[in-house]
Parts: sequence; structure tokens; C-alpha cells
Amino acid sequence: MTTTLRQRPAAVILTPAAEARVAALMAAAPEGTVGVKLSTPRRGCSGLAYSVDYVTEASALDERIETPGGLFFIDAASVLYLIGSTMDWREDDFTAGFVFENPNAKGSCGCGESFTV
Repeated sequence: MTTTLRQRPAAVILTPAAEARVAALMAAAPEGTVGVKLSTPRRGCSGLAYSVDYVTEASALDERIETPGGLFFIDAASVLYLIGSTMDWREDDFTAGFVFENPNAKGSCGCGESFTV
């Protein structure tokens, strides 16, 4: 009997626009940067917020997604809050930023800065 291992799907799906933004961030990254990392620190009205930052060291426990523009990490402590989410980059005349569609979010604050699970 042969066992075939299936690759586990990524915890977060990045749209092509989000991947392009990660590539742009990595192209302008400070020296020593190994990737971009998504985490969900506790803050805001609803409890958790999305935070995207440069990282200079990979953690073995973080989720690792290889994108055409560089490595994208998801904080190990945040993965359970983000499974099944989609991350997009949207720009218009007045705003620009990452936008998250998170099926785990049970609510969010009025300004959209934080969410609850």
C-alpha cells in the first residue's frame, strides 16, 4: 500500500494584487529582510487587528507561503484566526491597503480596524 501525501492548503490565500504588493514591499525592503509577515495582535475596539510587517528572521513555527515576489509568513499564533481567509490589496484615489475576507471573524468594529472571532 502506497501512501500519498497531499500538500496542505495555505492558511491564507493571497490575490494577485496582494502578491504584487508583497513583491513591491520586498523590492523596497530594508537590508536583511527575509519576508513579510501577517499577524493578529490584540488591539482595537473588537480585540484583534491585522498587522503586516517586515521580518528579518524566519520562525520555524510560522506558516510560510512562497509568492513570486518573496516569502510571506503568517504568525503561528494567528493561523487559527485566519484559516480560509483571503488577503487582497486595494487602491483608489483616497485609500490603499490590504483588505481581508475572514470567514472566522464574528464581528468587527465600525471603523474596520479590528475584529473578533
